[in-house]
Amino acid sequence: MRTININFEFMKWHKSAVYASVFLILLSLFSIFSKGFNYGVDFKGGTLVEIGFVNDAPIDEIRDFLVENNYLKSSAQYFGSKNNILIRIQNIISTNESNLSNNLTIDLKKEFDFTLKRVEYVGAQVGEELRDQGILAALIALVLIMIYITLRFEYRFSIGAILALIHDVVLIMGIFSISQIEFNLSVFAAILAVIGYSLNDTIVVFDRIRENFKSAIIENTNATSLVNQSINQTLSRTLITSLTTILVLLALIFFGGEILFGFSFALLIGVIIGTYSSIYIASATLLLLNISAKDVVIEIDDEKP
Repeated sequence: MRTININFEFMKWHKSAVYASVFLILLSLFSIFSKGFNYGVDFKGGTLVEIGFVNDAPIDEIRDFLVENNYLKSSAQYFGSKNNILIRIQNIISTNESNLSNNLTIDLKKEFDFTLKRVEYVGAQVGEELRDQGILAALIALVLIMIYITLRFEYRFSIGAILALIHDVVLIMGIFSISQIEFNLSVFAAILAVIGYSLNDTIVVFDRIRENFKSAIIENTNATSLVNQSINQTLSRTLITSLTTILVLLALIFFGGEILFGFSFALLIGVIIGTYSSIYIASATLLLLNISAKDVVIEIDDEKP
């Protein structure tokens, strides 16, 4: 079997990459605190109305109808197929929400022939609870991840992994804040999936770094060369995993319809950012914290009975 030796000097640019990431994080935080997010009905509360047509639904006419009849902060999109439309209307304080879906259905019946499939209402308080619980779940996950990596690796590894995960989450949220793409529960689920994906990629690289550190004292290899070597050894696995995942996500973005766009888009940018962070954030952090072969080898010896 033919083997291909790859030796890219990734760590040659690790400081520049860290500076670029810090700038992007600051830009993302500025947008998050100044512009905020375009929260969907899941978080802000509102009404969902799904209607079905025998033939292709006249979505453009329905969108014009919603604007002309003063259904503020509403949106219409295909759901599942071009025969079904999902109408979302965010909470409006001056409107009686309990009657909103009934009024909308009656008004639509005057202009269109359709069947009502479902009506859902999410209160503003419920939306706030979902948002707060989601943030709490993410924080708990990060704490548990840090504990796990600290127990499995040297503590510097846990710092690098957590910084990489925070980097990924902040950049994804920053992109959604800047672009004002709707931020809903499916997007939040995608962010949690990215945390797991990025962590898995980081653990693979860290495990190879730890294995290579075992022989580093004998061979007198410096940390920068060793980290670079470890990244190159896992590069083929990282690229194959990332590229196959990206192909699936691109298919979902182009053919999955509007209802899956936010979820697919968040996963797509998360996979790209997560692959980058496992190299230039997690691994670079080890170098910035001056990790050496002695630190890792001594820790491994201490774990032996």
